[in-house]
Amino acid sequence: MRNSIFQKRALIALGLVIGLGLAWAGCSSSVKERRGDASAGDVTMVGTYYFFDDILVPKELSYKASKSFVYETPQFKTGSMVFSKFWLDAGSVADFFVYHMERDNWKLLNSFRGKESILNFSKPEKTCTIKIVEKWYGSVEVEIRVGPLGMKKM
Repeated sequence: MRNSIFQKRALIALGLVIGLGLAWAGCSSSVKERRGDASAGDVTMVGTYYFFDDILVPKELSYKASKSFVYETPQFKTGSMVFSKFWLDAGSVADFFVYHMERDNWKLLNSFRGKESILNFSKPEKTCTIKIVEKWYGSVEVEIRVGPLGMKKM
């Protein structure tokens, strides 16, 4: 009898460990992807273009309208877009932007990596700075700033 109680408890414990492991693995997020060429259909599966048609944002990130703005004139479009997500690897977010910005014909000027990462990109007519910050409570915040380059002074 004592043996059957021990076996039942062991099976229950094993079931809990497996169940928690599967639940934890299902809730984790990652922005990493393979480096192969993607077809046009894959672009919508990995991210979204918000207000700028040449800046792809990972689909895992949530847009924060209250912290964002976009200003547009006939000559240019500028703005700051803020996104966030809990439990996301900041390094893979930075890798995502480096890879996809270069695919959208942006040139990586420089990058600073760490707890707070900054990526600077340029095109002939505009610049983009992407700031990726890991918050102490487990959230990752991404700020994308886009502005014109080489505007003449009035």
